[in-house]
Amino acid sequence: MAGTSQTTPDECGGSSGRDARSDPATEAFVAHRNLLFTVAYEMLGSAADAEDILQETWLRWAGVDLDTVRNQRAYLVRITTRQALNRLRTLGRRKESYVGPWLPEPLLTAPDVAEDVELADSVSMAMLLVLETLGPTERAVFVLREVFDLGFDEIAAAVDKSPAAVRQIAHRAREHVAARRPRGVVSPAESRDALHAFQRALETGDLQSLFDLLAPDVVLLGDGGGVKQAVLRPIVGADRVSRLLTAGLPRIDGEVSVEPVQMNGCPALIVRIDGEIDDVVAVRMDDGLITGLYIVRNPEKLSRVERETTVTR
Repeated sequence: MAGTSQTTPDECGGSSGRDARSDPATEAFVAHRNLLFTVAYEMLGSAADAEDILQETWLRWAGVDLDTVRNQRAYLVRITTRQALNRLRTLGRRKESYVGPWLPEPLLTAPDVAEDVELADSVSMAMLLVLETLGPTERAVFVLREVFDLGFDEIAAAVDKSPAAVRQIAHRAREHVAARRPRGVVSPAESRDALHAFQRALETGDLQSLFDLLAPDVVLLGDGGGVKQAVLRPIVGADRVSRLLTAGLPRIDGEVSVEPVQMNGCPALIVRIDGEIDDVVAVRMDDGLITGLYIVRNPEKLSRVERETTVTR
């Protein structure tokens, strides 16, 4: 986004460090930029759309009289939330015509993100898919309350609801998510073991260790976006998933290399074929077994898997 007057300032471009220090609006925006990106990403599941939201937030923030702002963080989050809500409704219509299952855009994250268990859980592929089952306002309220611990008055201002209504929405959203989120705490080691089995299956053709980790009700989702070949509907059940993997993995044409990484705060795999990124693999674990297997192949969603993205709260 560099090179235009509408660039959002950040540490890497848009404004020099001297300009940021001399301009209170820029300084405040840069200080909260990673937080605002995380808010937008958790609401949208798309880094590209989250970056667009940051630009829109900056354009509005740059015109605000800072003397009227009591809490800059809350004000910036309010702007970001409102823009993200508008984008979320547009995305809903776009997803209706999406080819095959839609999966969130994977982000390469720093290892220390996993140390903040709540943040890692909130940006995980599994949780983002749970958030997809909420309505736009419910999703915004849940993210702002449960992840970023905003007060009900602040959230009310962001979503244009009364504090009392926000409390009710938050309660419903919390119950909805609790019924669908992974059961119990999953250790990174469990996820790494499951992904290691997947890696070994890719590299050696030994599928048995992977099959042993599949839960009876496992769901496989593949996102090719109509550009790359992928399953066009969810594959449900250990038998069906096993048959698909048995038929598909040995047919990979080319030299396969697999890189264990930290994606969305959790262990994941980057799969390359003949040196080119082919897909990202993530899992959802419940009670030691794989209940969700997520394979992102859409090239438009793989642009951020080789450079680290900072998420924070």
